[in-house]
Amino acid sequence: MSETLSEHEIDMLRKGAFGAGLLVSLSDRKFFDTFKEAGTLAKHVATARSSSESAVVRQVAEGRGAGFGMTTPPDEVESGTLEALRSSVALLQQKAPDEVAAYRAFVLEIAKSVAAAAPGGDAAESGAITKIESALEAAGQDAPASP
Repeated sequence: MSETLSEHEIDMLRKGAFGAGLLVSLSDRKFFDTFKEAGTLAKHVATARSSSESAVVRQVAEGRGAGFGMTTPPDEVESGTLEALRSSVALLQQKAPDEVAAYRAFVLEIAKSVAAAAPGGDAAESGAITKIESALEAAGQDAPASP
């Protein structure tokens, strides 16, 4: 890691990552599917916490919560998550450029594993993943390509 990240910055990275899983889950709201998806998210984060090669991903996975409550409206989850993802990538490009790819991969793995956790909702979940991918790439368009 190039520079140490503050707890506030780690919270932003966490909000983007965990929010991505929540955004996919909310895109197709079925009661029992939400439990399966939440379990998948928790399992994915626990695995990253113990075995990720990325110091930033391990730090993000150590915390809890996405900064969204149970009653947060879906449109606020979407806008807050996408903004946090764009800000997170920009922050990492500035402070820890060697961690950008790992963070992007971690977020997309969360989103895709949550989408695969329960059958159905494929179009809605794919749309949410496309928005997440766009947010992760938007901040990187001004940066030089990675080797």
